[in-house]
Amino acid sequence: MNKSLLSTLLCLGLVACSSTGDKSTSMDKPQIEEPPKTVVDEPSVDTEEPKVIVEQEKPQIEVIPEPEVKPEPKPVPKPAPIETAEGKLILGSEEWVYIPGLDQSFKSKIDSGATTSSISAVDVVPFEREGKDWVKFRVQHTKISSKEISLPILRWAKIKQANSDEAQKRPVVSAWVQVGEVKEKADFTLTDRTHLEYPVLLGQSFFRDIAVVDVSRKLVQPKVK
Repeated sequence: MNKSLLSTLLCLGLVACSSTGDKSTSMDKPQIEEPPKTVVDEPSVDTEEPKVIVEQEKPQIEVIPEPEVKPEPKPVPKPAPIETAEGKLILGSEEWVYIPGLDQSFKSKIDSGATTSSISAVDVVPFEREGKDWVKFRVQHTKISSKEISLPILRWAKIKQANSDEAQKRPVVSAWVQVGEVKEKADFTLTDRTHLEYPVLLGQSFFRDIAVVDVSRKLVQPKVK
C-alpha cells in the first residue's frame, strides 16, 4: 500500500469518529423542561380619589294628624218603670212573692180575673189553739218544699174543681207577703196547685188598691230573696 492511500484512509477514519462522537453527545444530554411561568394578578390600584357625594337636605314636611273622630255614645236605655206616676206598683203577668213567715220567695201568677189568692198547700192539718181554729201546712210545688207553718183560719171556702161536681171546703188564712218594696197582708185559700204552673196565685184582693197589671211584662219587681 502506498503512502497516499494510507493517509486518505486515516483522514476518513478521523472524520467518521468525529462525526459519531458529536451525535452521541447530543443524544445523551437530557432535555430539561422549563417550569411554567406563574402569572400573579396584581391588584389594581385605583389612583383616582373617592368622590364625596353631598346629599342635599330634604325639606321637612309637617304632617298634621287628622282629628280623632270619636263615635257618638249610644244613649243608655232608661230602665222600664216599676211603678206608675201615682206611686202604684206595676206588676207583670208573673212576679216573685216573698213570704216572711216561710223566709222564701215563690213565683206567682198575677191574675186580674181572680178575686182571691191561693197557695199550693200540702199536709194541711186543722187544729184548735186557745179555742180558735188553726191550720198547719207546707207549701209544695215542682222542686219546691217549704218548712211547716201554722196560721189561724179566717174562714172556710168552698172550692169546686173543674173535674168534679162536688165542692170542697178549704181553709182561708191571712199571711204577710212582699212584692218588690210593698209588704201587705193577703188572704190565701189553701189548695193543691201541684198540677198547675205556679205555686202561688195573686188575685185582685191583694193588688186592687196598690198595683196595676201589665200583662205584656214579666218579673217587673225585684226579687226579695
